[in-house]
Amino acid sequence: MVSRRPGWEGLDVLDAAPDGPVAFSADLSPASLLAAYRVGVYPFPASDEYTRTLNEVVFADQVEEGRIPLVGEEAADPYAVSWWSPDPRPVLPVTATHLSRSLARQLRNRLPWSTSLDRQFEGVVRACRGDRIPLWLTDELIASLVRLHELGHAHSVEVWEGGELIGGVFGLQVGSVFSMDSMFFHRPGASKVAVTDLAERFAQAGGVLLDAQRDSPHVQSLGGVLVSREQYIRQLRGTASESVPMPAAALPASRLAQPAASG
Repeated sequence: MVSRRPGWEGLDVLDAAPDGPVAFSADLSPASLLAAYRVGVYPFPASDEYTRTLNEVVFADQVEEGRIPLVGEEAADPYAVSWWSPDPRPVLPVTATHLSRSLARQLRNRLPWSTSLDRQFEGVVRACRGDRIPLWLTDELIASLVRLHELGHAHSVEVWEGGELIGGVFGLQVGSVFSMDSMFFHRPGASKVAVTDLAERFAQAGGVLLDAQRDSPHVQSLGGVLVSREQYIRQLRGTASESVPMPAAALPASRLAQPAASG
């Protein structure tokens, strides 16, 4: 029997499959996004009709059996957006996130980069979208992320070379966890500087974990580790719902290249 829920509150994903969607919901509104992140779930909108149809073909049986719930209005097309909570979950403890020795050396010796917080949120989001395939950062999702930024829930770190935006990362802050949605770079190493800068700012605000959502060699090179879904959800459930502001000053990126930060 199909399991349908009016919203994300109270959804328990601990028994969901480790490597597939944990829900389907067409609702990408700011309220829906924030509620989903608070229970450990993030969206992956279908980039085209083929992907939407593939979602239905592959997962319809599990939906009919109630193993994957539908969330939101019954009239909406749920297969347009799948929602994920992988097990294990890649995270970066803020105290362990670091730059490679070679990148730290470049920052100390010759890279005149600086970093900022929330100076160009939408610019970072759109740079992350770029021409990537699949195009999961849809216009609807971007609009909701921008609204969450205006409400103080979504943040970006920018990396600058002079007046040029050369790298960045963005995501949602939920108490002591920051879930990173995406990052980009126009200079080698700029996205790594953005993540390391975010970790330092977040630690100063009492943050504990950066959630990388999807594992990769890039995440591992920054100090990423895998934790069970249960550990990740426990951290979310134990965190305060109100976020502490991060330091917002524009700062030289070379400060991240000190021995304690370079590993």
